This record gives sequence, C-alpha cells and structure tokens, in this order.
Amino acid sequence: MSRDRVLVIDDEPRVLHFVSRALRAEGVDVDSAEGGEEGCRLALSQPYRLVILDLVMPGVDGMTVLKRLLHHKPDQAVLILSCLSDTSTKVRALDLGAADYLGKPFALNELMARVRVRMRVRHDGFVLSAHDFVLDPVRHEVKTPTKTVLLTRTESALLGELIQHAGESVSKERLLSEVWGYQFDPETNVVDVYVRRIRKKLGATAISTVRGVGYGVDL
Repeated sequence: MSRDRVLVIDDEPRVLHFVSRALRAEGVDVDSAEGGEEGCRLALSQPYRLVILDLVMPGVDGMTVLKRLLHHKPDQAVLILSCLSDTSTKVRALDLGAADYLGKPFALNELMARVRVRMRVRHDGFVLSAHDFVLDPVRHEVKTPTKTVLLTRTESALLGELIQHAGESVSKERLLSEVWGYQFDPETNVVDVYVRRIRKKLGATAISTVRGVGYGVDL
C-alpha cells in the first residue's frame, strides 16, 4: 500500500488499536477517533484516502457522520465496519454513499483486502467510451451529449469495468472481484445498489440488466 492516511472512527478502544496496528503493518499512516464527533471533525479538517467508520456510537452516531462527511466531501471513500448486519442498514449506508460495508465480528485479512481495493489509485490518463457517454476514470466524470456527471470513485470503477467489456454480459461475481476485491460471494447486493445509483445519474438505460447473469453496457 501507499503511505496515504486512513482515519478509523470507533468507540471501542480495542477495535481502534487492533485495526490501526494492522494498517500500520501494511505501511499505512493512521489517525483514530474514539467517537463520532471527534471523527467527523478530523474527517472534515484533513484529507484521507479512506475513512473506516463504526455506526453504533454514543452521541454522534456513524450514520450521522456518514451524511455530514459525504455532504461536504462527496468523493470521500468510507468503509463501514459495524456490528449491524441487517440488509436494510447496509442498503441505507450504501445509498448514502458508503463505498463498502463489513460486519463485525470480522476477519482481519478480509478487512485488509477491502482496504487495499479502496486505496488503489489510477495514474493513467486515458478515457473509456461506450454507447453515448465517455468516462474519465481519473476525474470520475462521465460526459454525455448533454451534460457532464460527477461519479464517486466506486461508481466510476464499476462503470469503467462495464465499459471495458461493452457489448458483453459481466457477472456480479466478476464485478465484486474487480471493483470491491471480493474473492468469494459475500451474499451482498452492493452491485445492485451501485448500479441503481449510476442509473439515477445517467439514466435508466445507461446499464442494462442481463437476467440471471449480471449487467452490461451497449457499444
């Protein structure tokens, strides 16, 4: 990993210590906050490549931090690390803009794998095109015949993967592997959530559903 800074927000000192130590062992600089109020202040005052955020905290809870943070920094990558594992909470967090969601208890190697995905940076300057839009994967912008649309990093990565296979059907398993770094089926609907978000920004026909297979974009 590069030496970009990560912020860990959790009210459990044991989790803060455990996660922070693991990140530093991977070569990542880490800040930590024992609560939502302090975490929100740090996240808004300094640049972070990734924020790892608990949801259940006294005072300012994680959902509030997520909303405040992404209101001011819509492109901030946030990985939720929470004991809440119900589908409705996961979908709400992802709909608010979280890049990923991992439930507690968690396997450290899985958390580190997801962090590595979020920390990847594209230094290339090429653009990707398909159908009637052009994606700049560095700026996370899509240009259509009538407008320019800003995407989040995850939305850009997902659309980029589909464009690179334009005219084909891309399975959810492949998208989970390439965009989120999952090497197994975690029984998540995160792909569907992000496809809905992209369609909302670019139009319902931007991404087609291939029933029983996955998704695709036209040439």
